[in-house]
Amino acid sequence: MNGLLDTAIVVDLLRGYPPAVSWLEGQPPLGLSPIAWLEILDGVTNRKDQDRAVKLLGHFLRIEVLSLDFDWAIRQALALRLSHNVDMMDCLIAASAHRLEIPLFTRNLKHFQPMIGPLAQKPY
Repeated sequence: MNGLLDTAIVVDLLRGYPPAVSWLEGQPPLGLSPIAWLEILDGVTNRKDQDRAVKLLGHFLRIEVLSLDFDWAIRQALALRLSHNVDMMDCLIAASAHRLEIPLFTRNLKHFQPMIGPLAQKPY
């Protein structure tokens, strides 16, 4: 697996954002946290959009969140929530990238770099 996708990248793909679609072409298999799954599903407003989202999400490997990921995410939240306004779900998404030592592809470097440094990468 080449890395994990942040929710924002999946949103770009669902919207057909050309840089995101071009970047994804030819990528080796990518992972997705179940947290990102839930964030995407939380944003759909009708059955058609939900079906489209589920179809796209199914193309990615689902990376389970382990109890040690929750422990790491809590430490990050305590350290960075007030100073960097880091979202709790972002802490959980970053935890898997940290544990697996793989890139997290995101457009939100401001929130992810304080947690995982250079593993947070902007893909396009």
